[in-house]
Amino acid sequence: MHALEEARPTVIHPTALVASGARIGLGVKIGPWCSVGPNVVIEDGVELISHVVVDGQTRLGAGSRYFPFCTVGMAPQDLKYKGEPTRCEIGPRTVVREHVTIHRGTATGSGVTRVGADVLVMANAHVAHDCVLGDRVIIVNNVVMGGHVTIGDDARIMGSAAIHQFVRIGHAALVGGVAGVEADVIPYGSVLGNRARLIGLHWIWLRRNGVQSQDIHHMRKAFLTLYPKNGGDQPFAVRLDAVRRDFTDNVRIQEILAFIDAPSRRGLVRPARGDASGLDTEGA
Repeated sequence: MHALEEARPTVIHPTALVASGARIGLGVKIGPWCSVGPNVVIEDGVELISHVVVDGQTRLGAGSRYFPFCTVGMAPQDLKYKGEPTRCEIGPRTVVREHVTIHRGTATGSGVTRVGADVLVMANAHVAHDCVLGDRVIIVNNVVMGGHVTIGDDARIMGSAAIHQFVRIGHAALVGGVAGVEADVIPYGSVLGNRARLIGLHWIWLRRNGVQSQDIHHMRKAFLTLYPKNGGDQPFAVRLDAVRRDFTDNVRIQEILAFIDAPSRRGLVRPARGDASGLDTEGA
C-alpha cells in the first residue's frame, strides 16, 4: 500500500451508500447513512458527517465538510429542467451546515452551480441552480437565493435574507438580515431593509482587512459623489462621470465603477432616503 494511503485512510461507514463509479480521494470520511451518486467526485480529506446526500455530476473540493441532512448536487427546482447532465462544484475547505440545499445548474443557464473556496454556508440556507459564490463568502442561516445569483469574494449575507434571481452581489458587500434584495449590490456596498436599500459601504470589512485610512477616505468621498445626501441635483450619469474623472488611481473605486458598467439583468439597488452614508454596519 502507498505510504500516503496508510497515513490518510478513507473511512466509509457500513450504512453509507456509495454508488459504483463515484471517485473517492484519500483521507475521505463518509459517515452513517450518507448517499453518494455514481457521477460524484470527492477530493482528498472531505468529510460527510452523516445523512448527507450528494448526487449528479458533482465535485466536492479537498478538505470541505458537510453536516447532517444537507444535500448537494440534486436536481434544480426549475420546471424547464429535463434531466440534462449539468454540474455542481464546491471549492476546497468550504463548510456546508445542516439542512443546506445546493442544486446543480440548468441547461438553459450556465450549466453549473459553483461555490468557491473557504465558504461557510450556515444551516437551512438554499443555493439555487446556476448560482456562483466566490471565495470566503459567508451565508448565514435561512438565506435563500433564486437561480443565477452571483456573489463576489468575501461577501457577507446575513440571516434570512432573500436574493432575487439574476442579482449580482459585489466583492466584500454586506447584505443585512431579513433583507429582500431585488437588484445588484455594488462591491463593498452595504444594504438593509425589505426592499433592500444601499445605506453605505461595508466600512467594518474595509478596516478589518487592512485598507488604509486614506483609501477609505477616498472611497467615502466617491460614495457620497455617487449617492449624495438627499439625492442631489445632478443625474446619476453625471455623478458617475465625476467619479471616473476624480478617482482614476484608486483600485477599489475602479472596481465599483466596473461593476456598475457591467451588464445587469436587475439594475442597481437604490440608495436609502436621507443621509445613511455614515452608518457603520457590522459584518461577520
